[in-house]
Amino acid sequence: MTIRNMTQEDWSEVAKIYMEGISTGFATFETSVPDFKSWDKAHIKECRFIAVKENKVLGWAALSPVSSRCVYGGIGEVSVYIAAASRGSGVGKALLLKLIEESENAGYWTIQSGIFPENIGSIKLHEKAGFRFIGKREKVGKTKDGIWKDNLLYEKRSEIVGI
Repeated sequence: MTIRNMTQEDWSEVAKIYMEGISTGFATFETSVPDFKSWDKAHIKECRFIAVKENKVLGWAALSPVSSRCVYGGIGEVSVYIAAASRGSGVGKALLLKLIEESENAGYWTIQSGIFPENIGSIKLHEKAGFRFIGKREKVGKTKDGIWKDNLLYEKRSEIVGI
């Protein structure tokens, strides 16, 4: 498996994996996959990666800004999505570790994730990568089925940026 920068040419495979995540009902509040132009505008170019094996995209990770306010310029929101057939095989760990490294190279001092309590795999992944639980937003949003969901907040502070 290799981790490389995501390109627009990867979008069809990335979008399929994103849709698999949406379909689980516990990966995101999103109800549909956006077009590439919208997704591209919302994510940081230096911090978007895919895992590939034998020309097949196994998963992706990307960082998006948490706010347009300059004070939050060094804080990013993590997205990690793994193809159903590749979950539990180390793909998420490899992608998240690459995202952590490159977020620091890009000057981010904090990266954070909002995770549904049911998404045990994502919680374990983030904890193993050094994220800490910082709180819970209760019934913060509705899923595509209209169900109110809590969101667990995890963050990782850089040990080299923003000290």
